[in-house]
Amino acid sequence: MTTTNPALEPAVDSPLLTCDLPIEGMSCASCAARIEKALSARDGVTDAAVNFASKRATVTYDPHALHRGDLASTVTELGYSVPDVEASDPEADELRDLRPRLFVSIVLTIPLVLISMVPALQFHDWQWVALVLATPVVLWGGWPFHRYALLNLRHGATTMDTLVSIGTLTAYVWSVIALLFLGAADHSGEMSFGAMFSGGDGTVHVYFETAAAIISLLLLGRYFEARARRQSSHALRALLELGAKTARLDTGEEIAIAELEVGMRFVVRPGEKIATDGRVIDGSSAIDVAMLTGEPVPMDVAVGDEVFGATLNTSGRLVVEATKIGSDTALAQIARLVEQAQGSKAPVQRLADRISAVFVPVVLVLAALTLVVWLAVTGEADRAFTAAVAVLIIACPCALGLATPTAIMVGTGRAAQLGIVIKGGEVLEATRTVDVAVLDKTGTLTEGRMRLVDVVPAPGVEPLDLLHRAGSVEDASEHPIARAIAVGARDRGAALLAPTAFVNEPGRGARAMIDGIEIRVGRPEFVGTVPATLASAAAAADTGGHTLVYAGWDGAARGVFVVADTVKATSREAIAALHGLEIETVMVTGDRHAAADAVAAEVGIDRVIAGVLPGQKVDVVQQLQAEGRRVAVVGDGVNDAPALAQADLGIAIGTGTDVAIEASDLTLVSGDLRAAADAIALSRRTLTTIKGNLFWAFAYNVAAIPLAAVGLLNPVVAAAAMGFSSVFVVTNSLRLRRFRGYRALR
Repeated sequence: MTTTNPALEPAVDSPLLTCDLPIEGMSCASCAARIEKALSARDGVTDAAVNFASKRATVTYDPHALHRGDLASTVTELGYSVPDVEASDPEADELRDLRPRLFVSIVLTIPLVLISMVPALQFHDWQWVALVLATPVVLWGGWPFHRYALLNLRHGATTMDTLVSIGTLTAYVWSVIALLFLGAADHSGEMSFGAMFSGGDGTVHVYFETAAAIISLLLLGRYFEARARRQSSHALRALLELGAKTARLDTGEEIAIAELEVGMRFVVRPGEKIATDGRVIDGSSAIDVAMLTGEPVPMDVAVGDEVFGATLNTSGRLVVEATKIGSDTALAQIARLVEQAQGSKAPVQRLADRISAVFVPVVLVLAALTLVVWLAVTGEADRAFTAAVAVLIIACPCALGLATPTAIMVGTGRAAQLGIVIKGGEVLEATRTVDVAVLDKTGTLTEGRMRLVDVVPAPGVEPLDLLHRAGSVEDASEHPIARAIAVGARDRGAALLAPTAFVNEPGRGARAMIDGIEIRVGRPEFVGTVPATLASAAAAADTGGHTLVYAGWDGAARGVFVVADTVKATSREAIAALHGLEIETVMVTGDRHAAADAVAAEVGIDRVIAGVLPGQKVDVVQQLQAEGRRVAVVGDGVNDAPALAQADLGIAIGTGTDVAIEASDLTLVSGDLRAAADAIALSRRTLTTIKGNLFWAFAYNVAAIPLAAVGLLNPVVAAAAMGFSSVFVVTNSLRLRRFRGYRALR
C-alpha cells in the first residue's frame, strides 16, 4: 500500500507495505497495547495498530528492513501466536472452545455454591466434596486464564489473565492448604498459624466456591462477549458471502467462480446473482444493487452497461463479459476497505490505550495494599483476603479494550450495508466537528449527463416531426448534447433515420439531409431566422440555466430543444438532511452562474460559488478552513480529488472516478447524495457510542475498585460485574445495527 495520495503525488511505487496479522491469545486491552508497542518499536515499522476486538494487527513497514515473518516473530516472542492460516470465523472457533468449559464449570459450580452457602445443605466433611467439585472448574475450566498468565509471566508482562489467575488460584490454593493442614474440615480447627488466616471466630474458611464461581462467571461473560463480537462482525461476513458460487458460461458449461477469467462470457438468468463484475453484451434487465448501494430501486441495464458481481438479476436474461475477477471486483474492494476500517482506531481510543498499558500492574499493587491495610487495621485475614481478591477480579480492563473497536466494527459494517465505505476510525471524529459541506454540481447534485427536458416547436410545426428531423441529425453526432437530443427524440416516440451528407461544424452545429431537406441543428445564427415566439421561449428557458439548441430548415428556426443536466430526484432531500445536521451547504462549480443558481434554488443550497476552475476548488476549501470552519467536500471527478484530500472530511460519490474515491475519507457507493447525510449521521452516532462505552468502562472501574477495596464487594459479585461490563459495552455497540438513515425515512 502506498503512503502518498495519488491525487496529489506522481504515480510512483512506494517502498512501504501494509500487512494484517491475525493474533491468537489476546485477552484484554493490555495485551493489544503490549503487542502494538513491540511492533512499533521494530526498525522499519512506520505504523502499527492492534485491534483487540478483531484480534488483528495492521502493520505498515519497509520490506527492505524486515519481512512479515519478522513481525510474526515479534508477536510470538511476547507469548502470543500468529496462525499460518487465518480462521474464517475466529469468534466461532472461540465459542466452540468455550462451550464445553462453560457447561462443565456451571454444572459443577451450582451444587458447590449451594453446599458452601446454605448451612442446611452442609454435611459432615462437605469441604472435601467442595474440593472435588472445584478442582476441574479452577484447573480445567480456568486453564485459558492460567495458560496466558504463565505465558505473559515468562516475558515479564501482566494482563487481565494475570489478575484472574492470581485471584482464583490464591483462593483455591489457600483452601487446599486450609483443608489439608489447617483443619478446615474440623470447625474447631484453631491453631496458631491457622488463626492468623481465619475468621474472627477462629474458624479456618475455605473458598472453593469463590474460585469456581469466579471462573464460571468469567467464562459466561466471555461466552456472551464472543457471541456479541461475532454479531458485530456479521455485516462484513455477510458481505463476503453474498457472491455467486458458480458461473454458467455462454457455451453452457458451469464452472466455479475461482475458474472464471477476464474476458469469459457468462449467462445470468432471471433470479440469479451476477457471477462477477462485467459488461453486458446481450440482453437487458433490471438489477437489484441494494447489497452494494443500499438503494431499494433496481438499476436498468442494457448492452454496454457495467454490472457488478453478487448483485441480483431480477428480470431479463443477460450475457455478461467478465471485466474484473477475484480481489479486483467492487464487492471485494468494498469488503477490503471495510475490514481495514474495522481494524483502525479512533483517536479517542488513545487515552484508553495509555491507561490499559499500566492498568494491570497498578491493580496488582492496589490488591496487595488492600491485603496489607486490612491485616494491619483489623487483623481479620478472612476479610482482608476477600477484599484483595475482589480488587483483582473487578479491575479486569476488558471493557476498556472493547469500547472502541466493537463500535467501529458495528458502525462500519452497518455503513457497508447502506452503501457507505468509511475508511478509518479517524473519519468518525472528523464528522463530529464538520459544519460546512462543499458540494460539486455536476454528478453530485445533478445526474452528470445531459437530458432533453423540453421541446418548443414554432407555430405550425408538429413536435413529433421536429423531433424526427432534428433527432436524426443529432443521432449521427457523438457530442453529449446531441446524444441527449437523439435519445430524447426516441423516448418521445420519434422514428429516427440515418442522415446523409452529414456535416459537423464545431462551435456552430451540425447539418444533414433528412427526407430530402437540409436540417440544421445548433446555434440560432447557424440555423436561420428565429421567430419571436421561439425567442421568448428561449429567454424563459435560459433564466433556468438550461442549454438551448435550435433546429430549422429553409433558412428559419422551427423549434428549440431545451437540454439540461437534470437535478437528481433526491438532492433536495439530501440538502435538507445536511441542514438538519446543522451543516451549511456551499456549491462550488465551474459552470456559469445562471445554471448554478438555478440548481441551488431548486435544491435549497445556502451559498453558490460559480465559475471556479478545477484547481481553485482547493483554494475555496482552504479559505473556509482559514475562517475556522470544518469542511466536508462531496465530489465525484478527477478535478475534485485535490479538494477531497484538502478537506477535513472528503466524501466521494462512488459512481465517480477512482482518483476521487482514493482521495476521500468516505465513499458513497451509490450516487444518492442522501447517503452523504447518512454517512455523517452514522459516523456521529458511532462516535457517540464509543464515548458512551469509554465512559461506562472508566466509570465502572473507578467506582468498583474502591468498593472492592473497602470490603463492600464480594469476589463472586465482582466477577459477575466484570463480565457484565464487557457484555454491556458490546451490546451497546450492537445498537448501531438499528441505524436506518435518511433514505429509509423517505
